[in-house]
Amino acid sequence: MILCDIGNTTFHFLDGRKSIKIPLDEKLPTFTKPIYFISVNKRATKKLKEHYPKAINLKNHIHFDTKYQGMGIDRIVACMALNNGIIVDAGSAITVDVMENGKHKGGFILPGLNSYKKIYPEISKKLRFEFDTQIKLNKLPKNTNEAINYAILNSIITPIKNIEDGKEIIFTGGDGKLLKHFFKKSSYKRNLLFDSMKRIIKEI
Repeated sequence: MILCDIGNTTFHFLDGRKSIKIPLDEKLPTFTKPIYFISVNKRATKKLKEHYPKAINLKNHIHFDTKYQGMGIDRIVACMALNNGIIVDAGSAITVDVMENGKHKGGFILPGLNSYKKIYPEISKKLRFEFDTQIKLNKLPKNTNEAINYAILNSIITPIKNIEDGKEIIFTGGDGKLLKHFFKKSSYKRNLLFDSMKRIIKEI
């Protein structure tokens, strides 16, 4: 089977262990295997269904216990991978969600690292900087590059630490591996979303 996560910029397919990302405006590949998908993009969903009429939308097979309104299906599926703990999906936005006994307790959304990278030069050309993954957060910065990196990482890490309270934290998404290193009780799962989709499919 083929799994597909449709986001705001790409179709992300998983064919066995092979990961394929295709921009939304490019031609879709030919697959003969059954396709299961989730989507946060109506136009891209229409394109997928036109190309693969038998593709199955997993959204129609999901029940998720939450009082949160307007939660994206990608976020829901990621949360369904964990009964207890915190899910941090660090992509174009950073979503943080808390699960307790299989129930969603709430969460919040932060800008992704790429968004932060764009903000500072827009304020002033003097605030152009290089991202530093080795910045020490227990020392006050001594130059502008350090100061910006210190502020960015603290603005992301601090609210997560505020809700950590000994909980397991699972990071996923492109920048999840970087953020994981700031938390002792944490792990990084690159294919968390697809692994969760597989479990949902088994229950259909």
